[in-house]
Parts: sequence; structure tokens; C-alpha cells
Amino acid sequence: MIPTFLVPLMGGDHGDKVRVVQTLLFVQGINTLIQTLFGTRLPTVIGGSYAFMVPIMSIIHDPALTRIEDDHLRFLSSMRAVQGALIVSSSIQIILGYSQLWAICSRFFSPLGMVPVISLLGFGLFDRGFPVVGRCVEIGVPMLILFVTFSQYLKNFHFRQLPVLERFALLISVTVIWAYAHLLTASGAYKHRPDLTQGNCRTDRAYLISAAPWIKIPYPLQWGAPTFDAGHCFGMMAAVIVSLIESTGGYKAASRLASATPPPAHVLSRGIGWQGIGILLSGMFGTLSGCTVSAENVGLLGSTRVGSRRVIQIAAGFMILGKFGALFASIPFPIFAALYCVLFGLVASVGLSFLQFTNMNSMRNLFIVGVALFLGLSIPEYFREYTSKAYHGPSHTKAGWFNDFLNTIFFSSPTVALIVGVFLDNTLDYKDSARDRGMPWWAKFRSFQGDSRNEEFYTLPFNLNRFFPPS
Repeated sequence: MIPTFLVPLMGGDHGDKVRVVQTLLFVQGINTLIQTLFGTRLPTVIGGSYAFMVPIMSIIHDPALTRIEDDHLRFLSSMRAVQGALIVSSSIQIILGYSQLWAICSRFFSPLGMVPVISLLGFGLFDRGFPVVGRCVEIGVPMLILFVTFSQYLKNFHFRQLPVLERFALLISVTVIWAYAHLLTASGAYKHRPDLTQGNCRTDRAYLISAAPWIKIPYPLQWGAPTFDAGHCFGMMAAVIVSLIESTGGYKAASRLASATPPPAHVLSRGIGWQGIGILLSGMFGTLSGCTVSAENVGLLGSTRVGSRRVIQIAAGFMILGKFGALFASIPFPIFAALYCVLFGLVASVGLSFLQFTNMNSMRNLFIVGVALFLGLSIPEYFREYTSKAYHGPSHTKAGWFNDFLNTIFFSSPTVALIVGVFLDNTLDYKDSARDRGMPWWAKFRSFQGDSRNEEFYTLPFNLNRFFPPS
């Protein structure tokens, strides 16, 4: 979705979009393998992040780039500017992760403080759910109904003692509805419909499959040498911070859905460090986006109840293959949106489940959760509405980097929730409310030796713990 929106604005054509999509999938496949092997080792997919859209849009509309008349040259120049900003800003996560500074920061997080962060990782993406389904209801609504039916109502159907419909509900549903959408396209059902409807409903409007080679190996600096601008880099740093916070919530949600212990502080910090390397790779290869934990794939862990990191690693192999990536990327957006309605909801419910470790009879806790949840939804909505009407964010000073920084931070619901929730949780009567906050349950998982199961979940492969002993 990210390249489909951004590449045309940069002056790129369908061929450029194909290359960007394949590069994005290729690099995120590598990042997923790295994260499952050497990072947190949780079964999480690393994908593109919408948090980077605000600073990237600012780069695209930089007057120095918009005045370039040749479309292809403008595309390449914009891509190189984005690459430079990603390469520099990746240092934020690399430093915070490998220095264990994020591990120190995470000690201020309690189950109560994480409730709004994880919940809004799902609820905060509501605009990518049914509003997108509504763009093509004839395929979006059947997809939603079919997926819920297969994954929930028929989940006890077994074939040779295998819960086929529960495990493969997504694949079966997507295949059936995709074939149905292709049938509508081939029969000419959308021939005389508006272009917007055709773009959302037709299966041949992505222009990806025919143009994609079977195996395409992207390489670093394939778009040319990156360019570096201090203003672009500062704006991108805000997106890296947002990605950091959203991934923290994603890792904690994934551990719960995969029946693992909450990641110890040093494991979480290790994962953030490797994610910073992932953003560096994104900048080197030119993916037009940074990376973060894929919230929809975290939700899929709960839907399929398959928490094997080997499954994720095999899926990463499919992301690396060019033709398969183009095939999946050509699925109409309303089909994805129907899945989001369920998967983002599952992620949000995981966040709410952390309330069981807190005392919700406490007025203090009710105040913190309520205010953090409300402001986490309300402030980003204000920023979105303001931007859609004024064509710029509420922060509109002469310092473009400052505008990008503030607008990016407050566009993210989990980030606003963390700022509000963690601040209130650590300043309001925090000394006398450890038990109400859920800290006794959380404390035993902070260190690697705190629970015997941590070794099973988070030990590095190839006996690497000899060189990197857990704290």
C-alpha cells in the first residue's frame, strides 16, 4: 500500500512501483529472518511502517525536488533523499537498542501503562479497516464474513486430525474472494464504473504481476548514491521513535499470543537494535519506508494459534521471491482491509487483556487508562482532520524539520498513549500503587533468569549466548 500511494507522487511509473514493492518485500523478508534469529526471536513479521509517511511526504514536496521537470529524475532524486534520511535516522534505534538504554527505559513500563499502547496499536488503525472495505463492498464484506465464519464458527472442522479451517482460514478466504473478484473483473462488471471504484475492485489494476520478474535481487544503492539533508533527517528521526514505540507494543502483544513470557528488558532492547539495522538496510536498498512489527501478523498469531518462528521464517522466504511478492501485493486493498477488521481487533484485545494483572477498582488506574486511551485516539484524529483540510499539519512553522517531528509523533496513537499513560503511571501515587499497577507480576520477567521459560523462548541460536550473555 505504501509504494502504491507514494511512487506516483514522486513521478514514478508502474515499473518503478514494481521495483519498490519487490525491494520492500525483499528487505523486510531479510529483516524478518534477522529478527526471528537474532533479535527478540518472537514469531513476528517485520513490515513497512505508516509512521514514515509524514516525513517522506514532506521530502517529496520539498521545493528543491518538485521543481525537477523530468518525472523519472524527480523520482530518483526523491528516493535518494528518503534513503539518506533513513540511513541517518536508523542510528536512533541502533544506539538505544545496543546500548541497552531502551532496556532501562522499559523498566518504567507497567502492565497498566502498556494497556493503552498495545490496545491502540490495533484500535488506532481503525481508518484502515471498514472505511477501506466500503470502497468496494461487493468483495470487502464477503471477505469479512467468510474469514470470521472459517476462523471462528467452523474452527472445529478437522481433516485428518488437522484443524484446517482454523489454521488456513486466511488463505482459503483470500483465495475464494480473490477468485470472485477476478471473475467480476473478467466479466466486465467494472468496465463502466468510475476510476476510483475500478482501482479498488479490479484485480488487474496493480500492474505488478506481469511486470515482475520471477527472481529479482535488489542491491544496495540501486537507485544511486543517497543524498543527505539535515532537515529531512530530523523529521525522519521522529518516525524512527514512533516505530520504536509501536514495535515495543507489538513485541509484547506477540509474546502473549505466542504463549511466551513477556520479553525481558535486554531481549526487547536487542530486538530494537536489530530493527535499527533493518531501517539502515531499508535506507541502503531504497524501500521507501522504514520498518516496524507488522500489527496484522501479530493478530494472525491469535487467529491461527500458530506461534512457530519457523513458520514466519518460511513466510519470509516467500517475501524475498520477486514473483510471489508481486502476486500477493496485487490483491485488492478491500480484501486486506476486511482482514484488518479482525486482526487489528485481536491486537487491541490483547492490550486490554493486560488489565487482568491490575486493580481496576482503583480510581487512579481507571483515570490513567481512560485518559490515555481517549487522548491516544483523539489527538491523532485532530492532526489527521487538520491536515486533510489545511494540507499541512497543526505544526506549521518556518522550521520544516520541527513540523515534521511534531506532526509525526502526534499522528501515532500508540505513541501518544505511551507519552500520556507512562507519564501518568509513573507520577501519580506510583510509590504506593505497585500492586495496583501489576508490577509484582511483571517484575519477575524483567531479567533473563527471572523465569525458567525465558531460556526456551529467547536464547540466541548457534550457542551465541556464550559471547552475548543475558543480563
